[in-house]
Amino acid sequence: MALFGLAALSAPVAQQEPFLTVPLKRREPLTIQQRINMQRSVTVGVSASGDPSTIVINDFQDAQYYGTISVGTPPQDVQVVYDTGSPNLWVSDIKVGVMSSHHFYDHSKSSSYVANGTQFYIRYGSGPVAGFYSTDAVSLGGLDLPAYLFAEVNDTSGLGLAFKVGHFDGICGLGWDGSSVDNVVTPFKALMNAHLLTENVFAFYLGSDGGEGELVLGGVNPAHYTGDFSYVPVVDAVPGKKVYWQLDMDDITVDGASVTSVRKAIVDSGTSLLAAPTAEIEKIAKAVGAKKVLPIPPFNKEYMIDCDSPGPDLVIGIGGKSYTLTKEDYIIRDGPECLFAMTGLDVPAPAGPLWILGDPFMRSFYVKFDFDNARLGFATIVKNYKGQPAESVAA
Repeated sequence: MALFGLAALSAPVAQQEPFLTVPLKRREPLTIQQRINMQRSVTVGVSASGDPSTIVINDFQDAQYYGTISVGTPPQDVQVVYDTGSPNLWVSDIKVGVMSSHHFYDHSKSSSYVANGTQFYIRYGSGPVAGFYSTDAVSLGGLDLPAYLFAEVNDTSGLGLAFKVGHFDGICGLGWDGSSVDNVVTPFKALMNAHLLTENVFAFYLGSDGGEGELVLGGVNPAHYTGDFSYVPVVDAVPGKKVYWQLDMDDITVDGASVTSVRKAIVDSGTSLLAAPTAEIEKIAKAVGAKKVLPIPPFNKEYMIDCDSPGPDLVIGIGGKSYTLTKEDYIIRDGPECLFAMTGLDVPAPAGPLWILGDPFMRSFYVKFDFDNARLGFATIVKNYKGQPAESVAA
């Protein structure tokens, strides 16, 4: 049973435009040293029997892309990471000084705020993110939810350095209901319930080489891809329950040789690297010429690579098709040094082992997330698109 309810939403919208766009800003890249010093975040849900039941995987420490949402009346703008790897919306209510890069939500300044006060709590690998639930008007990309239940967070210690150096003020989860904390209606499901979209889909374009990106709600932007989409079904994390944007993977090869025994993966906009079981990353790093930063934890899961040497392609097989990452796709440049954009992450059963296809994959392909048909679509991306995002206004 859900612990919380969602207040009545607006009636269906007539003459809705085909889709709406949310510009995604890209913050200045972290240095290699900052990345190496940051922990990865893994949260394991535990059943009453003590067995792992679900797992929430996020990498907010390295979050690169963020966009604006508005909360309250009159609207208060905050920057959020739009994260396909988690389901809930939370925003900071930590009062910050004038020198801080952060914004915060102040419910005392909103005429539409309704107190709830129930505790909100998630524990990441590096510590907790906690606060309390509230209801208020929320607007995503011009789509209005007049009374949405979300969390105000006053403890972000679980994000460590990421929150201190980052430009985001919260997380807007775009995952499935199956992992929703406290069974709260997810933001995108709330848009669906309110009939605010012509199609219950969204699509990400992540800019390359310092370029900004775009999140499309209710469709796809044809300016960002060529050809047709290739679709694969979203698979259940556990029987009868969709938790992530998870798919069955055919294989991953380097120079024609398989480098993985894992056959499931998650597409996650909140993870800035590709992640896979540690032993497999070691095999791949050797194949592409990457070297461990240090032989001791946690540095033994991060790799440096020669920026200019030739490197083989990494070919990901999904749904009978091949998706190729060149060396330029799987490295991160920091001046004369390059970081191998893959890391070891050992997700326990039953959720794991698995691969996380994070931002390096999503910068290389245009990805469509389709709730209605429970499927993922991949198309050839138009990189470094210089035009203006297509304009669309909610009716």
